[in-house]
Amino acid sequence: MNISIVQSMINAIENPAIFINTEYKILAVNQAYRDTYDIQVTLGNSHCYEISHQHQQPCEKHGEECPMQQCMKTGRTSSVVHIHNTERGKTYCDILMKPIKDEDGITAGFLEILNRINYASAESHSNRMIGSSAPFKAMLTKINRAAKSEISALLHGETGTGKELVAKALHESSKRADKPFVIIECTGLNDNLFESELFGHEKGAFTGATQAKKGLIELAHGGTVFFDEIADVPLTMQVKLLRLLETQCYRTVGGIKQRKADFRLICASHHNLLELVKKGEFRKDLYYRIAGFPINLPSLAKRHDDIPALALHFLHGSELDHKTFSDKALNQLSRYSFPGNIRELKNIVEQSALLANEDTINVDDLPEYILDENFAEVEIIKELVPLDKAEEFYLTRICKTQSLAIDELAQELGISTRTLYRKFKKYNLKYE
Repeated sequence: MNISIVQSMINAIENPAIFINTEYKILAVNQAYRDTYDIQVTLGNSHCYEISHQHQQPCEKHGEECPMQQCMKTGRTSSVVHIHNTERGKTYCDILMKPIKDEDGITAGFLEILNRINYASAESHSNRMIGSSAPFKAMLTKINRAAKSEISALLHGETGTGKELVAKALHESSKRADKPFVIIECTGLNDNLFESELFGHEKGAFTGATQAKKGLIELAHGGTVFFDEIADVPLTMQVKLLRLLETQCYRTVGGIKQRKADFRLICASHHNLLELVKKGEFRKDLYYRIAGFPINLPSLAKRHDDIPALALHFLHGSELDHKTFSDKALNQLSRYSFPGNIRELKNIVEQSALLANEDTINVDDLPEYILDENFAEVEIIKELVPLDKAEEFYLTRICKTQSLAIDELAQELGISTRTLYRKFKKYNLKYE
């Protein structure tokens, strides 16, 4: 393959890009790629993993999925989220890898294009999501795919998992980033208030409407509207919301003139909306209108590898940022289930920092209930208990901490998927 032609192709790419052979050697590179990394690229000699990861071996040797290996297995384009060592420190990159074939149809090398993810970080950084666990990376991949599209996104996750942060990341990574990001809190709004907040009202439209007021839909024109806790929208208003989404038109309360809406839709809920649809508490047609691209936010219990980094991040952002955690304290935190998720972790960090008499926060500075939970787990393991009780405890812990696909989990446990489902049903457990 003519490398000069490949070089010309890469030069035309705006994002950082390289062309590598099957031995990971960089044969062509654009200036954007050179500007991204501190290490000098030497064509025909530098390996991609030396530049991006500062490793001496390919990334799969260090626990990361290699996109080139995926390309070689499937013969198709692949993508993966990696942490690269850039001029800005450890930075998330969404990597697109495409096999390039020669005139005979044989793969001559691979085109790698990088898309930097600015809303997430593996290290403490203000206004970014923090983490490096596998469930966190899987979530980033979905966010990055949805961000470039106009598709409606539906965020599902437990309370405190950071749904508003994800919604902001979707907005700020979209082509609407320079337009408004408007949050609509659906909880606690009755029919009349919801319609007035959404569409605005005319002067005299109802008692107390002494002047005209713009609605949130008008204020968000050209930008993004985030419906937080969409399940709380009253059924009577769900019809009007559906009409707005389908026609992109609305009228103010008390108004006659039809107005045109222009916004990107993001919704969030901690409820299982499909279950609410089955119960008749949420409209099926509205669900399928808002659930164009579902994104699941993992609970903190399934991101236990991220807990130390998050704890230090919250500590450094507090008024007691001169303090630090002992290794044992971080280990103890990592074993806690965090039913309140990230919001609870932030509160615990602040409490522990205040309770610590010294600059080092030790295990006995943590709230007592965290110690009690871990102590109880140890006691169950130490005691002689019925096997059913031990199995229930173990499977409950798995549901809290694991994020493997159900088939993979069953394989790891040495049983069939059918048997695993049966055991979950026996103990009334849900594995999501």
